[in-house]
Amino acid sequence: MKIIAVIPARYASTRFHAKLMQDLGGKTVILRTYQAAVNTNLFDDVFVVTDSNLIFDEIVAHGGKAIMSIKEHESGSDRIAEAVENLDVDIVINVQGDEPFINAEPLKEVIEVFKNDVDKKVDLASLMYEIKDEEEINNPNNVKVVVNQNNFALYFSRSVIPYPREKNVGVRYMKHIGVYAFRKQALLDFYHLPMKSLEASEKLEQLRYLEFGKQIKMVETTHAGIGIDTKEDLEKARKIV
Repeated sequence: MKIIAVIPARYASTRFHAKLMQDLGGKTVILRTYQAAVNTNLFDDVFVVTDSNLIFDEIVAHGGKAIMSIKEHESGSDRIAEAVENLDVDIVINVQGDEPFINAEPLKEVIEVFKNDVDKKVDLASLMYEIKDEEEINNPNNVKVVVNQNNFALYFSRSVIPYPREKNVGVRYMKHIGVYAFRKQALLDFYHLPMKSLEASEKLEQLRYLEFGKQIKMVETTHAGIGIDTKEDLEKARKIV
């Protein structure tokens, strides 16, 4: 299997404008993320896919590989699908551009799903971890996922799922981490399918896959990841570097 990592990188960001080009210990956030992905040694290739000349030039100037998006895109999946359409690849890993402290272990875990999937039943693999704090569970910015007994996703929501009508029945609340591993064909299918009502309502692209019958295998992890969504996150990250 040929496995690549693709980092979708928009310049504009509603919560923190131009966050990927912010300085983080002498390097930009996006360059640190790219180099961290390369340094995992898990991928045959790593690309940044962007709508920004600034980000494109930043990666290329430091010897990296970048692809300019041709069209405007609603989601990271769309941006990646356009970029990989003509690449010879089997599995595509979506690495978030605002996570410069990449941990290789969870990435290994999602790759392993496809190595073990001899019948090719899995279209996507992604990560989840248990959350117990009530505030975290109720926070609509934390996307929750419920799975079946084989850890295939049943639904993702910003709401509390399952709703705790009965307490103390052993329900675990699982937060979705937005690291995806795709079969190339699943990604291309997504690119050519329309957005339906569930995705439009929750603003969660993974619901398009479910609405069209794709199988998403969830892997439980204890690695939550460190993302940079706000200026406060950046300040915390600067203390880590």
